Amino acid sequence: MRTRAAALTSALAVLAAPAWAQETPAPTPAPVPAPSEWREVAPDNLLVIDTNRGRILIELSPLAAPGHVERIRLLARRQFYDGIVWHRVIDWFMAQTGDPLGNGEGQSWYPNLKGEFTFQRTPETPFVAVARPTGSEIGFIGSLPVQTQPDSLLALNGSGRASSWGLYCPGVAGMARDDDPDSANSQFFLMRQAYPSLEKRYTVWGRVVSGLDVVRAIKVGEGDNGAMVGEPDRMIRVRVASDLPEGERPTVRMADPASAAVAELVRQARQAKGADFSICDIDLPVQVSGGAAPAA
Repeated sequence: MRTRAAALTSALAVLAAPAWAQETPAPTPAPVPAPSEWREVAPDNLLVIDTNRGRILIELSPLAAPGHVERIRLLARRQFYDGIVWHRVIDWFMAQTGDPLGNGEGQSWYPNLKGEFTFQRTPETPFVAVARPTGSEIGFIGSLPVQTQPDSLLALNGSGRASSWGLYCPGVAGMARDDDPDSANSQFFLMRQAYPSLEKRYTVWGRVVSGLDVVRAIKVGEGDNGAMVGEPDRMIRVRVASDLPEGERPTVRMADPASAAVAELVRQARQAKGADFSICDIDLPVQVSGGAAPAA
């Protein structure tokens, strides 16, 4: 512990220092990916949600949840989601939609889906680790944050596969269900903040890559029980990008998680957060071009 005299000497030194020496250091500039460090999101894996608040773009993750991704594509192509409200929106948690009744009780006419709470990673899976806590690895598959058994188990468990699951960081898309783990159908939610307690309990099928500000702007409340003031916000149009006319189709480029730019982002986040570092602290750089949204 410092003595009172030492503390006074330190304070006087600060007062005597020139103004430029007392300024807060400028933040470290975010790294800019090189031209070769970008990847384009496949149009068939890009969900375009136009809302009265703005546009949300989600990269679908068929590796993590093939059945749920196929259902989302199918319903978007049937225009099922057009006009549906965000019926349950909880601040610092998530925004839920996909119910044609608008009260949390409805679903599509298709059968319920079997839960896809985990998936299997192989040596060929494009997984990029950013942290290695004891007994597991945390990283990205595309834009999706995931946790997985370590590489060492790929050779030891005889199957060449490692159990993996999506992490509920901000922007992650999950499928709603009731108490039955195999009851997901058409309702889904987008995370406004991180919520780890959902992991391995609700199917992860993608992540918002553009428009998280829109997700967080959706009106909070539950329309069916009077907690929401006024009309709920709604989805105007939901399409798979590959189904849109070329002039209306947005192009999304993401920084490759294996790039030097993302490695530098991770380093900066670790330095800033210390022991509190989380993969949810990493915002992968994104570029969006083209594809005008329809009028609200």
